[in-house]
Amino acid sequence: MMRVLRRLILALAMLAAALPAAHAVAPDEVLDDPVLEHRARELSAELRCMVCQNQSIDDSDAPLAKDLRILVRERLVAGDTNAEVVDFLVARYGEFVLLKPRLSLQTVALWGLAPLALLIGIVVLFLGARRRRGAAPVAASGATRLSGEEQAELDRILSRDKQA
Repeated sequence: MMRVLRRLILALAMLAAALPAAHAVAPDEVLDDPVLEHRARELSAELRCMVCQNQSIDDSDAPLAKDLRILVRERLVAGDTNAEVVDFLVARYGEFVLLKPRLSLQTVALWGLAPLALLIGIVVLFLGARRRRGAAPVAASGATRLSGEEQAELDRILSRDKQA
């Protein structure tokens, strides 16, 4: 019985994953020109809802997302290219409006500094442990390095003791 129930749940989950995502675009927003509407949908899928933050404006029901969808369609009807529409929105809202940020010095720094800091931390820990391991026997025994004269005197005393 449990096996059948598991298979049924798995089948329902796969069916739900295969269904197309529901879009929040209202019928009054849809453009009459199917080519422009297709471009608007493509652009809307790339733009982040500033309220929901993990949804595209195409999927969000937030009023700001609706305003952005309308703005995208207005810019397309005005004759802007996709790149011009995206540039306009980035200039107005910043790079955060893009679900996939552009590659720039800032994004490289953002994504590259964390692994670099981790690597530096590992190197510092490794060198610190290595230094402590090398210094531990000297500190534990309390021994210090002898000068040349002191070593010669020690050798002379030890050889005299061996002869006696």
